[in-house]
Amino acid sequence: MYRKIIVPIAMDQLEHGESVLGIAEKLINKDGEIVLLNVVEDLNAYAQGYMIVDFPLEMIEESRKHAAKTLEALKTKHGIKGRIEIRTGGAAGTINALAKEENADLVIIASHRPGLIDYFIGSTASRVVSHCPCAVLVDR
Repeated sequence: MYRKIIVPIAMDQLEHGESVLGIAEKLINKDGEIVLLNVVEDLNAYAQGYMIVDFPLEMIEESRKHAAKTLEALKTKHGIKGRIEIRTGGAAGTINALAKEENADLVIIASHRPGLIDYFIGSTASRVVSHCPCAVLVDR
């Protein structure tokens, strides 16, 4: 059993995220904490050097609000003892940084079947597994 589990949930993969949340519920200590995390990608950071695009800050803020509302609803639906975290940045780096900050015991991350783009830049789950400071469970 684990005392602190981080569960990253992508807004475009809610069904899989909810499934992963169910796993976390089974693995958490009775007095443990589950941290539901959503990382809002800062596309402006990726745009530099590749294309000239400026995404409005309002778009990022709306994504953060939507994620917070969605994760709060999941937390309530499942009766999760824990909290939500909404961060902005690159997904894998942000997940790994939070795991370190929180001194987490486990990260449970959903993975999808890799597409062609994943072979060129790597998947988030792959980068989390490679660099996370704690145990990682990948659910496919």
